Amino acid sequence: MSAVVNRIYLYKGYERFWHWSQAGLIFFMLFTGFEVHGTYEFWGFKTAVEYHIYAAWALLVLWAFTIFWQFTTGEWRHYIPSLKKVDAMIKYYTYGIFVHAPNPYQKTTDNKHNPLQRLAYLAVLSLMSPLVWGSGLFYLFYGVWQPTWLGGYLPLDVVAFVHTAGAFMFLIFIIAHIYLTTTGHTVFAHIKTMITGWEEIEEEHK
Repeated sequence: MSAVVNRIYLYKGYERFWHWSQAGLIFFMLFTGFEVHGTYEFWGFKTAVEYHIYAAWALLVLWAFTIFWQFTTGEWRHYIPSLKKVDAMIKYYTYGIFVHAPNPYQKTTDNKHNPLQRLAYLAVLSLMSPLVWGSGLFYLFYGVWQPTWLGGYLPLDVVAFVHTAGAFMFLIFIIAHIYLTTTGHTVFAHIKTMITGWEEIEEEHK
């Protein structure tokens, strides 16, 4: 059998822009956030807090534009969860990929994400994001709600713990995400796709 590589235009310009902008802001927030947490010292506590807050607002603005773009273009449909072929994808990532088995899922312009990716994005949107943003807003506006009745039931150290736990969840997700970018037909194929928008799909022909 011989391999034939076909190219499809998978990711539009704005899609690539918000992906890389989001990635940069999240990395920056992790870096400043762990400095605020006391893991290391680079800018200093006060400056790290300020930068962290600026990046958080920037990311919220980016998400607002992106949500608008997703719904006006119909791109949100690519994130609808599906269990179809999820068992095949689990088998592929845990075993098949190491023995050079063919990927059971092929991307198309109508289906950009495999079922495991869709479930991962569902976890990000329904669990990790509310956890981080909810605790982050409580953290930021602590002086507003702490004097109220809620302050007696929600100590600041609990808010800080939840926020840090959410940050570690995002860090684990990013590590897994970066690893999976290396699982294309070449190590940098998926990264190249997110830069150019063009996906190279390798198909086997007899």
